[in-house]
Amino acid sequence: MTDLRVGLVGYGVAGAFFHAPLISATPGLRLSAVVTGDPGRAAEVSEKYGARTTGDAAELWDSVDLVVVASPNRTHVPLAEAALRAGLPVVVDKPLAATAAQARGLAELAGDLGLMLTVFQNRRWDGDFRTVERLVAEGALGEVRRFESRFERWRPVPKGGWRETGGTEEVAGLLYDLGSHLVDQALRLLGPAVEVYAESDVRRRGVNSDDDTFIAVSHASGARSHLWVSAVAPRLGPRFRVLGSRAGYLKYGLDVQEEQLRAGLTPASPGFGEEPSERWGTLGAHGGDVGEDSPDARAVPTEPGAYAGFYRNVVACLTGGAPPPVAPEEVVEALTVLEAARRSAAERRVVTLETPGS
Repeated sequence: MTDLRVGLVGYGVAGAFFHAPLISATPGLRLSAVVTGDPGRAAEVSEKYGARTTGDAAELWDSVDLVVVASPNRTHVPLAEAALRAGLPVVVDKPLAATAAQARGLAELAGDLGLMLTVFQNRRWDGDFRTVERLVAEGALGEVRRFESRFERWRPVPKGGWRETGGTEEVAGLLYDLGSHLVDQALRLLGPAVEVYAESDVRRRGVNSDDDTFIAVSHASGARSHLWVSAVAPRLGPRFRVLGSRAGYLKYGLDVQEEQLRAGLTPASPGFGEEPSERWGTLGAHGGDVGEDSPDARAVPTEPGAYAGFYRNVVACLTGGAPPPVAPEEVVEALTVLEAARRSAAERRVVTLETPGS
């Protein structure tokens, strides 16, 4: 089989540390061209991947088989639409769009044209989230009643850039950035949302978009999700605390794949995605004193992280008719929750969503 030629639009953090190395490590894909206007980044692309570079995304349409959009958030919709209208399947980094209506329009366009549209929700392939999914499937937790999930950091001094200085027109801020992952995971684990409540703040001087946000989601199943995204947390909470009718799972620390990719490792590197035992989470049923783990808690080996699975699934979709790794309809559902969270925070009220099936 001839490798599919991939055109990557954008070579910032997402393009350089996630998409480019994952594409290059996937059998059946070849990183053919990268859109960047930065001479230093262009030189890196040429040296590391042997791919050509261009400053104009439109120059890709006639020379690639797949387009990956990893450019600033405000450009996702127009670039994805242009690629689809050029007859090309598209991967878009999260968030797909600023609104559920925009995402739904892209999904309908892709469907009308018979083209794949999928979104890089790579955190579905985090080792710790895969572990939570396994524990739920095995019944180790019993009925899940509360899902607590955090992406917290301590960055009191802003780094700058559009993600912090941009406003709603840039689709900036943590709600749509890391919040896209947390909401996607919550819906995947516990099903549709019926109510959303959120608190969202801008805590740091010089920042124009949310950097400290909390989201509470009530699911149709009766379970609840509490989700935190923050850049101003001097003491980090657990990555996951999942409480069920039989036991709870407690996990600290982030999935190892991002730090490994930033360090230059690839999915082909020995030990990629494997978490050391000292970072494993614990499973237990009753607690001891404050600050202590459950007396009967046992360490649970973290499932290997599997970001490479996303692009393997892309190949299977394009060459074998498999479903896309992330369905656009699921992304529309998550964006509906994110929009409701933004509205809830602005209006200081609970937002009720349509009951599934109504």
